[in-house]
Amino acid sequence: MNETIKQLFERKSVRVFEDKEISAEDRKLILEAAAMAPTAGNQQLYTILDITDQDIKNRLADTCDHQPFIAKGKMVLIFCADCSKWYEAFRETECEPRLPGAGDLMLAVSDAVIAAQNAVTAAWSLGIGSCYIGDIMENCEIHRELLKLPSYVFPAAMLVFGYPTRQQMDRPKPERAGLDHIVHENGYRQMSPEEHEEMFGPKAGNKSYREWMQAFCRRKYNSDFSREMTRSAGIYLKDFPV
Repeated sequence: MNETIKQLFERKSVRVFEDKEISAEDRKLILEAAAMAPTAGNQQLYTILDITDQDIKNRLADTCDHQPFIAKGKMVLIFCADCSKWYEAFRETECEPRLPGAGDLMLAVSDAVIAAQNAVTAAWSLGIGSCYIGDIMENCEIHRELLKLPSYVFPAAMLVFGYPTRQQMDRPKPERAGLDHIVHENGYRQMSPEEHEEMFGPKAGNKSYREWMQAFCRRKYNSDFSREMTRSAGIYLKDFPV
């Protein structure tokens, strides 16, 4: 196993950071690594918001499902799926562009999260941990105003970076599902209830599979924050006709 693959296997989310600043050089390397990510047609359909204002970090810690560690992040990046900049450039050069649509948004989201993962991998190689914050999709009205997001720009992912504490480094990485459940050959294979239990059951720990699944559904899928994410995503999607 080479060093790159070893780091991919070892990387885990970090939510507690040392009180140590990330150097300007390393910040630039992380951003440059993000910009080197694969991108559809070399369009780089994303814009990265580098949040350096502590007041904005504090606000995000509240609006993103009340997670105080966001405010303590030494580097906070928001990866926006950006269908605005190309559209505006097309208009400025009299190309008569159609309005951005759902397909454009999906392509831009792919570009944005690929760039985000490049940043995650680069940071880990420098000893810097990170955590994805999907809750940036929530509270559409608040975040549009706070981050000055125009139409056709969607905050696809937020990352909080910092040097992990020893406790975070020693914490076991959660187990991932086996390849026999994740990889389907040549086409999607609908799994049976027994296979679902085989895949998800190990997460249950001391609880029964049924009991754990019901609790997880309440805590995650049916939660208020999940419903809010869906509501806000619907508002963003109104910009993108099918």
